[in-house]
Amino acid sequence: MDVLTKYIIITGGVVSSIGKGITSASIGRILRSYGLKVGAIKIDPYLNWDSGTLNPYQHGEVFVTYDGMECDLDLGHYERFLDVELPGVSNITTGKVYQSVIEKEREGEFLGACVQIIPHITDEIKSMIRKTAGINDYDIILIELGGTVGDIESQPFLEALRQLRNEEGHDNVMFVHVTFIPYLNAAGEFKTKPTQHSTKELRSTGINPDMIVCRSQDPIDEDLKRKIAHFCDVDPNAVVNAPDASSIYEVPLTLDKENVGNFIANRIQLDVDTKSADLDEWKATVKSLQKKDPIVTIAIIGKYIELEDSYISIRESLLHAAAQIGIKLNLKYISSDVDDLDQEELKELDGILIPGGFGERGVEGKLDAVEYAIVNDVPIFGICLGMHSMVIQFARRNKMKNANSTEFDKDIQYPVIDLMEKQKEIKQMGGTMRLGSYDCKLIKDTKAYLSYKEDLIKERHRHRYEFNNEFRDELQEAGLVISGTSPDDFLVEIVELPDHPWFLGCQFHPEFKSRPNKAHPLFVSFMEAASTYSKNK
Repeated sequence: MDVLTKYIIITGGVVSSIGKGITSASIGRILRSYGLKVGAIKIDPYLNWDSGTLNPYQHGEVFVTYDGMECDLDLGHYERFLDVELPGVSNITTGKVYQSVIEKEREGEFLGACVQIIPHITDEIKSMIRKTAGINDYDIILIELGGTVGDIESQPFLEALRQLRNEEGHDNVMFVHVTFIPYLNAAGEFKTKPTQHSTKELRSTGINPDMIVCRSQDPIDEDLKRKIAHFCDVDPNAVVNAPDASSIYEVPLTLDKENVGNFIANRIQLDVDTKSADLDEWKATVKSLQKKDPIVTIAIIGKYIELEDSYISIRESLLHAAAQIGIKLNLKYISSDVDDLDQEELKELDGILIPGGFGERGVEGKLDAVEYAIVNDVPIFGICLGMHSMVIQFARRNKMKNANSTEFDKDIQYPVIDLMEKQKEIKQMGGTMRLGSYDCKLIKDTKAYLSYKEDLIKERHRHRYEFNNEFRDELQEAGLVISGTSPDDFLVEIVELPDHPWFLGCQFHPEFKSRPNKAHPLFVSFMEAASTYSKNK
């Protein structure tokens, strides 16, 4: 059955990193509370085909969808807030748009026409949006346009979105503009001029915002809202304030108090009873995240620690688990790119998490962290390269002193981690790994099985290198437990040490499936072990 999908388009102004993704996800959470089927699209105007080859320092983590698309991290916010699994086509990039148009031109689809930004590029953008909307018959699609209004890269997308409004109809498309209201200490007041200029820039493209979400460090008053409404030509009720919050999960509640859902329902004529919104579970989740004690200290030991967004899904997963078991997370970031880890700093920890990554830089620091956890019985959780580090260090402790991964040393005597056979002939970098959701069979009476309480699970992958089965028997005889494998028992997915309080590494990325109202079972089990360790220290 075809559903008439309505679209809410979110643009940003004044500065980048203003919070469009959290604003979009929060609006989606409110709409979901009405019982609506909500999807989301993130448009990234960069020329990269996807996020897979982007440096985490530039763009934060790479989020992987269930169908194996390497996406912008905002897709992670959407999945966590909406509690849905989004398809990879939910991330549109300039690279994808232009590649698709060029392929059509090469196939003669345009019948010899001169291929131009308008109509060919803009038509392709609209086509991609509608294709995504039709996948699951969504009631609402949120479309977040990355960057800032005025960026040259965004212009074709703004034009396509303007056309989409005209083609779908005024009652089916609305625009939300997210801006920043700076506070000048010297003047002792908030300044609205940047928002006025940003809105004017948006209107120059033919788009009039229906709602303006004003980000600010502190709350703004009603007089300021009325001033913004007057100069930006929007309804006074359409100016919404979203001041900084202690937790991103508070934002849906802030927007709900500002009657955002009611305004949207009236503007695009949603057939819902806005009074029936059910945000009670979300409120309970927010409350659980505000717990002050007991405090459990966890360190993420990686090489991209200068930018927390590099490990955003892991951070959020730890927070979800801490909230679920009733503790407060004290999260530290420790660089693995050092000659020696600070032993005194490690002594303060109740748990260690080694995240995924690529390349040799920082690996020896991760191996040192594994050694510390083994010797001192500290709970440790390894994800992807983190699992590889655990296997390598365990092997080195058990008669394979120079064990390593062929990712770091091609001629090593004990390559306990090796390139997947299908990867050995691949030369391209982007989108060529084992990506997306795969089945994993769990072995009973292991920590993994006790965490999931299921025989078969599905988890998302992003890697080229695997546990080398040539050393499987030898490592198992030394005490390593393989607690999860592919259904055919060929690929090793999870390893454990049975005589350790909590030593578990997984090949996949469980952080992509954790939700604030439904913490991932492995993170819950890890945090429980860390909490126990903290009590017994």
